[in-house]
Formats: sequence, C-alpha cells, structure tokens
Amino acid sequence: MTAPVAAARPTPLSAAAVHLADHLHTRWKAQPLGPEPRVARLGGGDAAGPDRRDANVHLSAAAVLIGPAGGCGHCLAIRWQRLRGRSERDALETGDRMAATGPWPKLTAFHVDAVWDLYRLSYASVFSPDRAVSRLDLGSLRVDSYPMLAEPLCPGCSDAQPDVPVVFELQPRPKPGPDVYRLRAPADYAMPEAALVNPVCGVLGAGTQLTITSPTTAPVNGSVFIRGYGGLLDVSWSGQTTGYAKSRSLAYLEGLERYAGTHRRRNLTPVVAAYDDLGDQALHPDRCGRLPDAVYDADPILQPFDPRRPIPWVWGQNLHTGGPVLVPRRLSFYSSPAAGDTFLLSSSSGCATGSCLEEAILFGLLELIERDAFLLAWYGDLTLPRIDLDSGPPAVRAMADRAELQGYRLYAYDNRIDLDVPVVTSVAVRHDGGPGLLSFAAAAHLDPSQALAGALAETLTYVPHQPSTVRRRRSELEAMADDYSLVQRLPDHSALFGLPRMAVHAASYLTDDAGLPADRLYAERPRTMDLRDDLRRVLDLLRTRELEAIVVDQTTPEQAAIGLHSVCTIVPGLLPIDFGWRRQRAPHMPRLRTAPAAAGFTVGDLRLVPHPFP
Repeated sequence: MTAPVAAARPTPLSAAAVHLADHLHTRWKAQPLGPEPRVARLGGGDAAGPDRRDANVHLSAAAVLIGPAGGCGHCLAIRWQRLRGRSERDALETGDRMAATGPWPKLTAFHVDAVWDLYRLSYASVFSPDRAVSRLDLGSLRVDSYPMLAEPLCPGCSDAQPDVPVVFELQPRPKPGPDVYRLRAPADYAMPEAALVNPVCGVLGAGTQLTITSPTTAPVNGSVFIRGYGGLLDVSWSGQTTGYAKSRSLAYLEGLERYAGTHRRRNLTPVVAAYDDLGDQALHPDRCGRLPDAVYDADPILQPFDPRRPIPWVWGQNLHTGGPVLVPRRLSFYSSPAAGDTFLLSSSSGCATGSCLEEAILFGLLELIERDAFLLAWYGDLTLPRIDLDSGPPAVRAMADRAELQGYRLYAYDNRIDLDVPVVTSVAVRHDGGPGLLSFAAAAHLDPSQALAGALAETLTYVPHQPSTVRRRRSELEAMADDYSLVQRLPDHSALFGLPRMAVHAASYLTDDAGLPADRLYAERPRTMDLRDDLRRVLDLLRTRELEAIVVDQTTPEQAAIGLHSVCTIVPGLLPIDFGWRRQRAPHMPRLRTAPAAAGFTVGDLRLVPHPFP
C-alpha cells in the first residue's frame, strides 16, 4: 500500500539513465543524426508530472523506447503509463515518492550500443514514420515498432481552452436506403488499429483477445484501466458478430466510444460553479432522478446534490429549443472524478457513436428509450406481447436454432410502452432448469426487424458464459438472492438471474402464450431517405410525452481524425438504468406508473427485485 501524496515530485534519473544519456550524447556529437538524444525514465514517477516533451529515449525497467519521431515524449509517457497494471499505476499515480530497491535496469555496453544504433535508425525517415515508437527489449534485444497517436490532454504539448457553448443545426443526411440507419459500415473507417491497440502506447489497451471457443458468436474483446471516482476501473470493450473481422471493427468502435465517454478527451476547462449561481442555463440533476436520503446516508461514495456547492459543468445543447445548456460533468462523462459531484454513479447509457452528429444522437436516444422501456416493464411487472420467432426471417430462426444447440430457448417480447419506437426484450431460458437459467437483453431500433435481431444477438453473447458464471459465484449469488443489498455491481444483475430460484421473479417473461408475428405487432413505419427525418421523428415522439432531449458532444481528437462522432444524450424524466440495488433511481420516479397507465397497461404492485439487465 502507498500513502497519498499532495503533489507530484520529480524523480531523478537513475545511474543507468545517466550512463545511457552520457553514452548517447557522446555518440551523437561524433555523428549528429536527428535531434539530440534526451533520456527520461519511465516508471520512476507519475508521467503527468515533470515536463518531458523533448524526451526521445525512455528507459524503463524492461525496455528502452525510442521516439516518438516527430512527436511529443510526454504524450508517450502518459500513454505508456496507462497500460501498466493496477498495482503499478496506483503506485505511480497515487503513491508517495518511491525509492528503488536496487539498481535498475542493468545496462551492458552492448545494450547502450544497441540503443544508439536503434536511435540512429529511428530518426532516419526511411526507417521510422512520423510519431513511431521503437521498443528495445532489454532481456531479449528484440525490437518492435508501434505508431503513436498524440495524447490530447498532454500537459507538454496541449494548452487548455475554456469550454464555451457551441450550438449546431441538424443537417440533411442522405441514406443509402430507407431501411439503412448507419451511413457508413464499421469497416469503412480508416481505423488506426496498430495505434489503438499495442503494448507500448495503445490508446485502447495492450491487445485484443479472440474467444475461439464461443459456440454462438465470434467475439473480439479488449480492456484498459480507466481512473475514476472509485479508483481504477477495468473498462472492457468488445465486438460480437458471426465473423472475427467484423467483430474486431465493432470492438474498436466500442472501445473508442468508451474512451470518449469515460473522460472528456478534449483539453477544455469545465465551468466550475454552483447550480444556484447558474440558474436557468443549467440542468438540475434531480430532473434525471434522485435517490432517497437514506441511500446517501448509508453509501460512502454518494453525496446528495447540493445546489450551493461548485461542481464541474460542460456545455450541451437542448435538441428541442436549440439553445445551449450546462450539464453536470458527472452526467456526461461517467468516470470523471471531482470532489462533491458523486450525487449519482452514471453509466454509458445514452452514449453513442456515428459517422455524424445526427447518427450518433439518433442511436444515443434509441438506447435511452430501450433502457426506459425495459425498466418500465420490469419494475412495473407488465405482461408484454410475445413475438413469434418462427414467423421471423431466416436470420432470426438461425439465432433461435443456435440457442437450442446450447440448451436454451429464446423468447422475444414487444417492449414498447408509451413511445412508439420498436423495443424488443429477449430472454434465453435453459431447458433443463440448471445454473445459468435466464439471460436477458434488449434492443431498440426504428426498424422492428433490426430491433428483434439486435436483442436476440445480444442474448446469444451471454448464453455461453452464464452457467459457468453461476457455478463460479454460486455462494455469492445465493447470498444476493437472500439480500438484494449485496447486488452492488453491473455484473451482479445479470448473474443473479442465472440462479434457478430467481425464475419466480421473472414469471411474466416465461409464459407459454402463443406469440404474434412481428409484422402484426408493428404497423407500417414512415420510410425516408434522410437520417435527419428519422431523428426528428424520435424527437417528436419525446415531445408528445413532454420530454426534452439534451446532447453533449464527446468526440475525441482521435475519433474526429477518422470521421467519427460520439455524444452523450440525456432525456430528463426517462427511467435511467442504474446498477447496484440500493442505487436505483427508477423505482422512485413518477414515470414508472404514469407511462404504463398512459399506454393502457394495468398498473398493479411493483416488481421490487433487482433488474436483470446485463
């Protein structure tokens, strides 16, 4: 364990670094190729500390990094540090001044000669492209080279600018066809894959994993540690389709979306002020739901919102009025830490990515509507119309058949409540009643067939893992079934319903009623060749329920360079998805009863059981 430190302190160069710097300087003076070598240590202190923008030789305990050619050494140090393990990052970023336990690393004459030769070649344009980083492994002497993207928050080469309101008008966005809602395919983006994922300076992590044993999909996964209000969080990202190439493209898109949503990656200084001093130009967070006072009294992380306390705010835009609005940063970037603004623990719900702002906003709003509908049906204990999968297209039947081969039956339900946007909830039920009994998922889309396929595909991603998860966590999950307060993390919700005993709480999803064909449940929808019309239709549906949509632009410089846009959409009044039984806002919001009643559902006792949303 390490003690907190009030301010970062510079760590002096080790004897090995001094020796290497002297050797390189001598060789460079005799043969001045490229810029003068400047040596810095990695792993001896927090990379966010002393300025190291001019460093072009970086010495760590295991390797020497050369470069980035034409780039910033401080950017490299920050990206390298973000790929360290949990213990090392905590020591570097939150620990007190560290002392080496012995000389490190031990450099032989051959090592330093090899570093010079690599340095000389790295700064010859024929060998090293712009912003490339070469790595010399000190154990094996293996050399690898990786491209590096500039770090947009680098204190060495980026100057902070004040956040100011930027409003935009929705633009016409021609579609390839009336049933196409993504203007570009995932594979169409010029994804800088080698810079996004590599063990030296990868933006999204050190590597990806293929799950070649999955019987239902072809998953590609990755993860990286993100520091937030609760310390380091392992943020995962994945793509799950029937082919690894497409899954990898989707995985990178999701990884960039997570990267954009966890923290603001543009160097903009937030507005820091108390709500009472901002007035009508700010969104009061209680409009998005508030927890009971007893929760704040018992939870060591949460604090009730205090309108007199200054907190960080970011500029967004009301999509109905077109005017700017200040949004608590906590609601817009879900891992951003700030003292006093943990009035709730937000999630990625409503965050989305697209080829333009209109596309990203549309899919962000669809996700909010999907979560709202799922929670309305779950907590309201509503009986939803079942969809007959046998009447669906061949792709739907194929997914049902794949589930059957794994011992599961798929069910799908029309989960629309009071907003006429196709929302489908799907459930996989294990035939033999064993562990991993239930797996839930949901999807929303303007095309009912795509909503159905999306929900079923999402369920199929969880089916292979649910039985083993229950077996591994059986005693823990049994305790949760006895005491819901033990349901505290996102994975707990879906895992809990792998317990066979929880089926009694999901009875409304397990009926044997005959399903209806999807084309009978969903009326003919408007068809347009302009994505802006699709977005306006969703905004009009929200307006009919007196709901207003707000958007915050999360787009990072890395995304903008390849034509991507990320947003966080917020619709105050819709039921928000929360994880952790004591941290649920939805059961305390008026919409839980008013929306089903307006849609003609019979509203009885609430199903006050943790939701099974994955």
